[in-house]
Amino acid sequence: MNVNTLTLTILLSTILLFSSCKDSSEKTKATSENLVISAEMQDTDYRPNFHFTPKENWMNDPNGMFYLDGTYHLFYQYHPESSTWGTMHWGHATSKDMISWQHQPVALFPDEHGWIFSGSAVVDKNNTSGLGSDGQVPIVALFTYHDMEGEKSGRDDFQTQGMAYSLDKGKTWIKYKNNPVLKNPGIRDFRDPKVTWDAQRNQWVMALATYEKNLFYTSKDLIDWEFASDFGEGIGAHGGVWECPDFIPMKVQGTDTVKWVLIQSLNPGAYNGGSGTQYFVGDFDGKTFTPESYVNDLGEKHDYWIDFGKDNYAGVTWNNAPGGRTLFIGWMSNWEYANVVPTETWRSTSTIARELKLHLVDGVYRISSAPVMELDSYLDKSFTKASMELSKGSTIVSVDDVSLSKTELSFEIPKLEDKDYKFLLTNAIGDSLTFGYDHSKAQFYIDRSKSGKVDFNENFAKKPSVAPRISDNENLSVTVLLDKTSIELFFDKGTTVMSEIFFPKNSFLEFKSLSNHTFLITDLKASELKL
Repeated sequence: MNVNTLTLTILLSTILLFSSCKDSSEKTKATSENLVISAEMQDTDYRPNFHFTPKENWMNDPNGMFYLDGTYHLFYQYHPESSTWGTMHWGHATSKDMISWQHQPVALFPDEHGWIFSGSAVVDKNNTSGLGSDGQVPIVALFTYHDMEGEKSGRDDFQTQGMAYSLDKGKTWIKYKNNPVLKNPGIRDFRDPKVTWDAQRNQWVMALATYEKNLFYTSKDLIDWEFASDFGEGIGAHGGVWECPDFIPMKVQGTDTVKWVLIQSLNPGAYNGGSGTQYFVGDFDGKTFTPESYVNDLGEKHDYWIDFGKDNYAGVTWNNAPGGRTLFIGWMSNWEYANVVPTETWRSTSTIARELKLHLVDGVYRISSAPVMELDSYLDKSFTKASMELSKGSTIVSVDDVSLSKTELSFEIPKLEDKDYKFLLTNAIGDSLTFGYDHSKAQFYIDRSKSGKVDFNENFAKKPSVAPRISDNENLSVTVLLDKTSIELFFDKGTTVMSEIFFPKNSFLEFKSLSNHTFLITDLKASELKL
């Protein structure tokens, strides 16, 4: 530690010690646990408390997720030799609850066919593939082979679909002897196979992304695939490459109606720029997907995004999830800046695992998402208030109450007025993150322009992110998940969601109101996560 750093450290410690007359043992305990006493937070300080990260080096898209015998498997795009994107493998982690994760050995390695890009895995319960033996249930993974030399030489067919299978519940994998199982017909972007069982027609369905549309294939055995149809050209958001689809049947809440949902990532072209994930709801006849209209009876066009924030990309769902739940996780970053975020020894984080639900509201099908219920078992020390009147500068929660680096916050704003409801997270050295809801515009927002380290890329904090309010309820419910370097906002019970990362120079200490008017919040609950 040099002299300047030591001086700043002493100054910060003094400010914290004498900033308040209150000197309780609880405050001392909270400060020592949650504030990094240093000139500024460094690489290792930024590792999240409760979000999944690789042990070291680079991670991006979640891949091949499945559930079997009490264990959730998460595979992911992984570069084991660098903290920036490169030679892709499948990393692997396992969990009993999608919150606490255990690192496993790398699952899939590149071979003579190419690097191992994104894909999916399914539990082949009925052994349709014939790859199981002696009663073993095969886990079958479909993934994209990326032939880097073929790309460099200018060929269009450098991406093909490969297959691997596991006979020991995902621990080890065997590459299929006749790879690739799906050759490229001459399409430059031809990748990210997501496979789903179509129970109504006893067939497997593959959604495969190309530059501006999806291709659908069907199979009886996961090995021989037949082209069925395509979807997406001129429909939905464009502006970049379509990637990482997911195609799943979902039951509409409160009914027996089943609709098919296409979750579709694209980069760039997202709602707030760069990477993002839209979705389509419709019907599938075994070959063709027909979406619901994007325009309602009033002629209003709707925006359909899984998450409106800058940092939820390439998310897909778990195969064979228990209880019929639709469970989802995304990559919490954005290709605009993912390679240069200030975590040099490891890069990238996953979102919290979420449960998706499909609703029919005023004739429009909408997906809501919420943190998985398994997170509730980690909630520990809590601070609650039945109601609180706020004015500008009012402190809602501080580290005297709970940590603000491993926290779930929830509250409701009753009887909204046409005003701006603005909130602030701040620390001892002036870093701040603001978010809120402007009811006069029916618009949510996040502003991370003063959140700490923001100059590593011009697009990171160029402008606030915004999102439309979809609900017309007179009250607003808010759930906030805070980790060291991320915020996930679930408004109106997850009808509108925003997720963003940030890199403060020191830990946040207070959560405050910044609104220029007085208003009431009710049912406030702030809980630390026990990890």
